Amino acid sequence: MLRKRRRAPRLKSFDYSGRYAYFVTCSTYQRRPHFVDKAVVDIVLPALERISDEHRFGIYAYCFMPDHLHLLLVGEEKSSLRGFMKTFKQESSFAFKQGYANSLWQRSYHDHVLRKEEVLEEVALYILNNPVRAGLVDDYENYDFSGSFVLDIKDLNGQT
Repeated sequence: MLRKRRRAPRLKSFDYSGRYAYFVTCSTYQRRPHFVDKAVVDIVLPALERISDEHRFGIYAYCFMPDHLHLLLVGEEKSSLRGFMKTFKQESSFAFKQGYANSLWQRSYHDHVLRKEEVLEEVALYILNNPVRAGLVDDYENYDFSGSFVLDIKDLNGQT
């Protein structure tokens, strides 16, 4: 039986480089709830911070849901989303596999290039409120597996 080839998830006419903002979602392999374990988040979060610095991305928001990760990234002139995601997923997968002998990430990721009219703080608040919408906490500030390397998330509470 022939397998139907899936459509490539990236835009063909866009190179994903430069000063753009992205809302990215990465799912865990087989949607396993790895991120309910603080030890797993503690493996992935330092890699996220280090690799975002190396690839010149500001992490405006991150949220580790049980079976996926949401990111709001803002690039600089020489930033490449493809390069960042490749390095991040490879290195975090390797570190995870050392301790858990299992795959961490599903293949690929979903991305949305933010448009000029989309406000970074509003998208960050949307990401941070994922655990609230999922019924995991009553207030995003009480969720241990989310944050920002750029924004003071306590200041976002006044955003609409």
